[in-house]
Amino acid sequence: MVTGADGQRWLFDPGSLCLELLLTGGPAESGRPELLRTPADLVGWLTESRLARTAEVHRRQVDVRPSELRRIKELRDIAWRVMTTLARGGDPAPEQLEAINDYAQDSIHPELEPSTRTVRWAPMTGEQVLGTIARDAIDVIGGSVSRLRECAGEDCSLLFLDTSRPGNRRWCSMRRCGNREKVRAFRSRTRNDDPR
Repeated sequence: MVTGADGQRWLFDPGSLCLELLLTGGPAESGRPELLRTPADLVGWLTESRLARTAEVHRRQVDVRPSELRRIKELRDIAWRVMTTLARGGDPAPEQLEAINDYAQDSIHPELEPSTRTVRWAPMTGEQVLGTIARDAIDVIGGSVSRLRECAGEDCSLLFLDTSRPGNRRWCSMRRCGNREKVRAFRSRTRNDDPR
């Protein structure tokens, strides 16, 4: 769930873990409030992130130090700048891409629960979370960048991967920005058709 500046909440799936992290804050120019103030905030975010679609993320299995949280937020800020630049058709600075590469050292991994043969996450550290997010960013930049979009909403700048078959998704959500645009277009047509 995302909360807009107007207080409205809506469901938004950006399509990747890295893009999901961008919803937790970012550099000042992102305009996003900081949601990751403590390691516990990051752990809480992980339990609700797309990682939980693969297997439940248990708080007691995640160990994040303050220094690791700081590095994850540094990666988030770099990723926000890189992804925004790419979505707008620009070229990110090579040093930004190198920084993402540098963060992609270690990663989390799933494992099987022997008694039930279900998938679970192995205990994870902040460094592994950092590496996993950086690798996801590399996957987006290196393989899915042609599907990276910025919402076309008038006052929205959310980034997402367009996973629609035709590849023509324009809105973060049809229920929010898409609907607002339809209402604006309808009102504009209605005003233009008014014979007064």
